[in-house]
Amino acid sequence: MELRVLRYFQTVVTELNISRAAKQLHVSQPTISRQLRELEAELGVTLFDRGNRTIKLTTAGEYFSHRVNQILDLTDKTVENINETLTISGSVTIGTAEARSFLNVAQAINILQEKYPNITFNINSAYANDIHTNLKSGNFDFGIVMDPVDKSDYSFLRLPGESRWGLLVPNSSPLAKLDHLSLTDLEHQNLIISSQRGVNNLLQDWFGNSTPKFKTVATYNLLYNASLLVSAGVGYALCVDGIINTNQSDLTFVPLEPRLTVGTSLVWVKNQRLSPAANAFLKQLAANLNLPLPK
Repeated sequence: MELRVLRYFQTVVTELNISRAAKQLHVSQPTISRQLRELEAELGVTLFDRGNRTIKLTTAGEYFSHRVNQILDLTDKTVENINETLTISGSVTIGTAEARSFLNVAQAINILQEKYPNITFNINSAYANDIHTNLKSGNFDFGIVMDPVDKSDYSFLRLPGESRWGLLVPNSSPLAKLDHLSLTDLEHQNLIISSQRGVNNLLQDWFGNSTPKFKTVATYNLLYNASLLVSAGVGYALCVDGIINTNQSDLTFVPLEPRLTVGTSLVWVKNQRLSPAANAFLKQLAANLNLPLPK
């Protein structure tokens, strides 16, 4: 199975038309058709349902297309990182939770780009489970995850600072006038909570039992969208501070009391050889934080 054939396949998937795909690839239509038939024979499955004028993916084709995307993305990234010149170049991909401590990473990137302007950074907002999956597959070089989390398969640097849990509420709400909220203040409220796995367990631990004392009206994976729900009056967003800038806005962040905080760590696969660009970033971040690199 050749990479060239996989690129033919993905172009056909994008165009859903062999003639247009052949024109884009600058090869003949019979060549594309023959390569697709040979690919299907090699795999032993039918990848396309072919009509008179259109084609579409089969179920097997959809699965194969998803995997091919990962293969080609990883291939392109690997080639980009290998083809460095006299200076370090390439790309670094970081999957990250939404956290104020990302500022430490941003500062390291800023300094590193002055040294190595040919390094580019790809930042992907993601949950812990997605970060773990993409680290294992090689799609991410690093992940930023909220603690506590199992790091037995990873090397890591603990990022300084902690984020505090609280409630994002409209300025018009009576809760906005309070200095802090107790867990009892959350009872019988309409809450918008993170859809990340484990948040419900965390809430149950806080309340001390498994019976919800509030109503979940919506979930979110990006807090900005949740903040719009709060502004629209849908409910109050349970979140950590420092992500949404509430200055000169119609929202207020009110922290929980007793104080509930969460830290973050930069993680990468243990014993994995990093690209020169990724290694340069890691060294810069460690230097900024005055921390030794894990051996």
